[in-house]
Amino acid sequence: MQQDILATIKPSPARRWLGVGMLSIVGVLVLSVALAQPPEPLWMVFLIAVGGAAFWLAYRMWHATNDWIELTQSELRTGAGHIIAKVEDIEAVDRGVFAFKPSNGFLLKTRVGGENSWAPGLWWRVGRRVGVGGMTAAAETKFMTDVLSSLLLHPQDQHPLDRN
Repeated sequence: MQQDILATIKPSPARRWLGVGMLSIVGVLVLSVALAQPPEPLWMVFLIAVGGAAFWLAYRMWHATNDWIELTQSELRTGAGHIIAKVEDIEAVDRGVFAFKPSNGFLLKTRVGGENSWAPGLWWRVGRRVGVGGMTAAAETKFMTDVLSSLLLHPQDQHPLDRN
């Protein structure tokens, strides 16, 4: 059964290019330092590992931010269909200043733990905590948290946005 999508979060193309570009520049700079003036062997290995990690992270971020996040009546999922959290399992939504959350995002606390996952720049999950945001627009994530909070307060309603 196809469910209506109540809210969508898509990464900003400008932030996507900027984030991946900055990570790539870090990789280039670290590797160029390692190759231009070769340090002691231990430092050389360290610099090559850091440069490689920066390129790997840029690659992961580029592919992760090609996706988006959708909220339906029953689940929070990616555009590719990966279920991030079921609405019935969400205990709390936190978008406060002091929450350990991604930039422009929010934090969910779920009743059940899940597999640790990470889509750099879009979302992450560690145990019962889910962070959503990063390279997303603050207005989209705020709207999604408002809809999600409404769903949690009124779970019996079909569409929380259609109330009179």
